[in-house]
Amino acid sequence: MSGSDKPEKIAPKPAQPATVTCNHAWHQRLPFEDRADFDDARRGYIAGFDGDQIRRQQDGRVVWDFRAYQFQQTDQVPDTVNPSLWRLAQLNNHSGLFKVCERVYQIRGFDLSNMNVVEGDTGLIIMDPLVSAEVAAAALDTYYQHRPRKPVLAVIYTHSHVDHFGGVKGVVSEEDVRAGKVRIYAPDGFMEETVSENVYAGPAMLRRAQYMYGGLLPRSERGQVDAGLGKGTSRGTVTLIAPTHSIVEPIENHVIDGVEIEFQLTPGTEAPSEMNLYFPQWRALCVAENACQCMHNILTIRGALVRDPRVWAYYLGETLVRYGDRSDVLFAQHHWPTWGADNIREFLADQRDMYAFLNDETLRLLNHGLTPLDIAERLKSLPEPLASRWYARDYYGSVSHNVRAVYQRYMGFYDANPAHLNPLPPVPAAKRTIEWMGGAEAVLEKARASFENGEFRWVAQIVNEVVFADPDNKEARLLQADALEQLGYQSENTTWRNAYLTGAQELRNGVKRVRGGGAPDLVRALTPDLFFSFLAVRLNTEKAARHPMTLNWRFPDLDRDFALTVRNGVLTHLADRRHPQADADLSMDKATLDRVGVGELTIPEAIEQGLMTMQGDNGKAATLFSLLDQFEPSFNIVTPAVQP
Repeated sequence: MSGSDKPEKIAPKPAQPATVTCNHAWHQRLPFEDRADFDDARRGYIAGFDGDQIRRQQDGRVVWDFRAYQFQQTDQVPDTVNPSLWRLAQLNNHSGLFKVCERVYQIRGFDLSNMNVVEGDTGLIIMDPLVSAEVAAAALDTYYQHRPRKPVLAVIYTHSHVDHFGGVKGVVSEEDVRAGKVRIYAPDGFMEETVSENVYAGPAMLRRAQYMYGGLLPRSERGQVDAGLGKGTSRGTVTLIAPTHSIVEPIENHVIDGVEIEFQLTPGTEAPSEMNLYFPQWRALCVAENACQCMHNILTIRGALVRDPRVWAYYLGETLVRYGDRSDVLFAQHHWPTWGADNIREFLADQRDMYAFLNDETLRLLNHGLTPLDIAERLKSLPEPLASRWYARDYYGSVSHNVRAVYQRYMGFYDANPAHLNPLPPVPAAKRTIEWMGGAEAVLEKARASFENGEFRWVAQIVNEVVFADPDNKEARLLQADALEQLGYQSENTTWRNAYLTGAQELRNGVKRVRGGGAPDLVRALTPDLFFSFLAVRLNTEKAARHPMTLNWRFPDLDRDFALTVRNGVLTHLADRRHPQADADLSMDKATLDRVGVGELTIPEAIEQGLMTMQGDNGKAATLFSLLDQFEPSFNIVTPAVQP
C-alpha cells in the first residue's frame, strides 16, 4: 500500500482487556513508592526554555516542541502505557537549565541527550552539543539568560554518536575553530567511528531508527511517549567540526581555561570511541553514556555493530575503583545526575554487574546448548535485587534483545540447527506455510480467537506469515496491526513500544514516503578511503559486471593517489597507489569530491567548470557513477521489501 492510494487513516485503538490486566499487574512488580528519582530530576532546577517550540530559521520548521508531552502531566497511568514506562516518561519531561555542582550546569529536555556547560575562568566548555544546531543554540541561549555571557572556548565530544556532536555549529563556528579561538577535544578514533557508522549502513539505520524512536508516531498515550534516553531526537541541522585535540592515552590530564580534567578512555564500551571525564576541583564525575538511568543496548534495534558487554563492565569497574571514593556527584549525557558518594558507588557497581551478567549468563547458557530465543525466554529479567533498581530496567536496552546480541557477538547468526542453515526467505516461506495451514482464512480465523484470548505474541508471529504471503490481504494487515499495537501498549521498553506501534501504523495506513534529508557535514567528513568504500556499497553488481575499468584518482591538495578497480561487478581501491596503465586518470581537490558527494555537482559539471581534470577515456568516471544505486529511505519493513 503506497502513500498515494491509502484510504482514510485508521486511528490507534484502545487497550484490550488482556493488556489492561497485564499493565495493572506492574504496580505489584516494582517499587513505585520510591520517588527518589523525581527529587533528583528536579534538583538544581534554574529555569526552562523561554517559549514552546524551537524552529529552524531557514524555513520555520519545528525541530523541537516542548508542548508535545503535556498529556503526561498526570499520575493516572493510561491503560495503553506500561506503568513503569510512564514513570520514566514523566522523569524525562523535566527540562531546562539545572545546576549540577559548582561551575557545572546541565541542559536537559532539549533533545535526546544532555548538553553540559562547564564554567572556566574566562570562558565556557561545552560538553556534547546535542543532535542539531538549532536546539544546541537554544540551549546555550537558555544558559546565557541566567548565567554570565562568557565565550565558548572549548567543546568536548565524549563519544562518536550523533546526539553528542551534531549541534556543534549551534555553539561555535568553524571559523573560530580554524582560527584557534576554540579547541575541540574527542577520544581517539572519533572521526573514523563517527563517519563510518553513519555511512556504510546509514540509509538502513535511518529507516530503522524511525521505528526505534517512534519519529513517525503521534505524541500521545496511544503513540510515542518516550525514547528511553530522552523524549526523542530533534529534527534540525546535523553538523560536525573535526576535533583539534584527540585523547589518546588511557588517562590524560589537561587544564582547560583553569579547569582540571582527567580524561579516561573507555574504547569499545557504549561506543567504539568514548571517554569519561573527572573534575577533581569539584569531585564531579562524568560517565558519558557508559552508565545511564536504565539498561543500555548491547545491540541497538536500529542496527549497529554489537558492543562488548565484557569490556563495558570492565571499564565501569575501573571507573568505580578510580573515582568511586573521590566523587560527590555523577552526571552523564542522558537523564539526571546521581549525588552522594555511597549512591554513586552503588550505581556504578550495579551498572557494572548488569553488563557482566548479560555477558556471562548468556555464555553459560549457550554453552549448555541453548539457542538465542531459548536464552531470551529463560532470562526474563536481571537477578534480584538488581532487577528492582530503576536504573537497571529495560527502558532502552532489554534483557531479551541484549542476550541475543551477546549470542550473536560470540556465535553469529546461526544457532547450529541445520534446519536453520539455509531456510527459505520470508515471502516464499510465508506462502508455503499459509498454504500448508489451510489458507489465509483458516489461519485468520484461528488467529482472531487467539487475539481475543490475549495471545498477542503468537498472533503477531503467525499473522505476519499471512501478510508476507499476501501483502494485499487487508484483514491480515489489520489483525497484525492490532496485535502489534497491544504488544506496544504492554512494553516497558521504549524502543520496543515505538517499533510495535510504528509497525501497526504502517500496516493500517501505509508507509509514509519521505526523502532523506542527509547531513552534508558528515559527507564532507568522509576521507577519500571512506568515500570510495561507500561507492563500493552502492555499486550495482549486475550492471557493473559489464563495465570493467581501472581509474587513477588523485587529490592534489591532499597529495594522495587512489587506484580504483571495477572487476567482476566489484569496486575495490588501494590508497597511495596508481595503476601503471589505467583507463582514465582523474584529478580533483577534496572540496570538489565533497560537492559531488552531497549532490551539489556531477562529474561532467566538475569537468566543465574546470574543477576536475581527466585524461584517457573520459566516459569511464561518468559510467562509474551511473552504476550506483540510490537507496529508498522509506523501504518496507512490516511488509515484503521491494527487490532492487
